[in-house]
Amino acid sequence: MLESVASHASTDTQARQRNVPQGAGAARLVVEGLNVARGEARVLFDINLHLGAHEIVSCVGRNGAGKSTLMKSISGFLAASSGTVKSDGVTLSGMQPYEIARLGVKYVPQDKKVFSDLTVRENLELGSYASQDHNWDPVLTFFPKLKVLMDRKAGFLSGGERQMLMIGRAMLGAPKVLLIDEPTEGLAPSIVSHLKYVLSELSKSAAVLIVEQNLPLVCAISHRVYALKEGRFVAELTDPEQIKPKICEDLL
Repeated sequence: MLESVASHASTDTQARQRNVPQGAGAARLVVEGLNVARGEARVLFDINLHLGAHEIVSCVGRNGAGKSTLMKSISGFLAASSGTVKSDGVTLSGMQPYEIARLGVKYVPQDKKVFSDLTVRENLELGSYASQDHNWDPVLTFFPKLKVLMDRKAGFLSGGERQMLMIGRAMLGAPKVLLIDEPTEGLAPSIVSHLKYVLSELSKSAAVLIVEQNLPLVCAISHRVYALKEGRFVAELTDPEQIKPKICEDLL
């Protein structure tokens, strides 16, 4: 059974910064009763999740808990056995990934795959073609390093540079929901610090759901946290005083 963890409101500055933002009550994404199996093995069990406008919500769990399966199921890359996924009241269940993306729900996968034989510029052009958004200024404002990498083949980018490109490409088209899987995995601390800032800024225009094992990062930027264990949500942390690395670790 999902445990809702709460305590008295905090008065420290960091907690106040994580208070649920204005307008978050309008659900951008609602997942109800989601069950997912791979072959005969069930991976997710009765998942219920909601994501409000301008919220950053994190899903934490050990390797193999089902985090990436959850993201792929929401974004249409895996079919659910049962349950529904809706965005702004529109049912996404059964849609193809490109149809879901066109509705403004963008997925940034964990594997950091880009079009390796194409340049950074060409990768962004493909994103523009799909979204019909040719204004790269917001992308280059968040990731100015991409300006000097425009003519480099994406296959020669570092892990951090690939992550910048993938998030930047997902930003095109002004998405209303961003699903970002393990954004800081394997990245240098300086890149992680920058992504922390970027994710916080992105929530001003989109709802953000991240899967992440970097608990200090999760606790610094998240308005709410779901803990996933063996395919089930075992807790939802909603109070800033409870969104702490030690508490998250103990739940897993």
